[in-house]
Amino acid sequence: MGKLIREGVALYFEDAGKGTPPLLFIHELGGDCTHLAAQFDHFRRGHRVVAIDLRGHGQSNTPQQGYTIAGLAGDVAWMCYELGLYRPVLIGHGLGGIVAVACAAQHPDLAAGVVALNAPLLPTAEVQIRQQRLLEDLREPGGVGALRAFMEALFLPEDGPQRKERILDQVALLPQWVALPLWESVCAWDGGVALASCRLPLLYIAADPPCIDIARLRAACPQALVDQTAGTDHFQLQVTGEINAMMARLIRISAACLPAPAGGAGC
Repeated sequence: MGKLIREGVALYFEDAGKGTPPLLFIHELGGDCTHLAAQFDHFRRGHRVVAIDLRGHGQSNTPQQGYTIAGLAGDVAWMCYELGLYRPVLIGHGLGGIVAVACAAQHPDLAAGVVALNAPLLPTAEVQIRQQRLLEDLREPGGVGALRAFMEALFLPEDGPQRKERILDQVALLPQWVALPLWESVCAWDGGVALASCRLPLLYIAADPPCIDIARLRAACPQALVDQTAGTDHFQLQVTGEINAMMARLIRISAACLPAPAGGAGC
């Protein structure tokens, strides 16, 4: 564990394991590096794994400044270079999935592949309506309470209350000066353009039901693989083993597509 300082802002990370390709885990809005701990702990056995706290989250600094998808993607790319992560697989949940795709689009030679877990890359019409309602609520005083309510609606009734409350209590700590501009950026983000620019192996893992238009995803990013977890909420923590197996497939594909040594042939 440690912190990197970028232009005066401390960015927290945890680093473990050995092996290629390295994996970089990026959490959901209001979360931190512990949200994908099950995947971090599983894959550290054969890979170098790094989990980060995005700017404004967890143990990273929360300066009162603009927060955008492009800015967070820039932080991720910078951290990869600073930590010596050569062609990592970027694995993001929710907001983290958007950041991972944006990073791959902005820095085409950085990553080996991308995994997005139930990220609103190309949200359905129903999801867009909910996103706009949350944006309106976040613009009101005390709007972060609306973010907690928004996240609470993403859980299933049978979810364990202890796990649910831990995540929601963490979301409620997100400062409004972080949540509002970030959500504005999410609502304005053009996932179609970013996906069309992403030439890497990409896996989308949808919850049940998906929050995105799968047909549009396939059209924008023809190489994308799509899996779905049945009977799961947005956080998909009920099926850790299933999620890990899906990720392992994409990691193998990404590793096979890495540039070959001189004289060899890549993917």
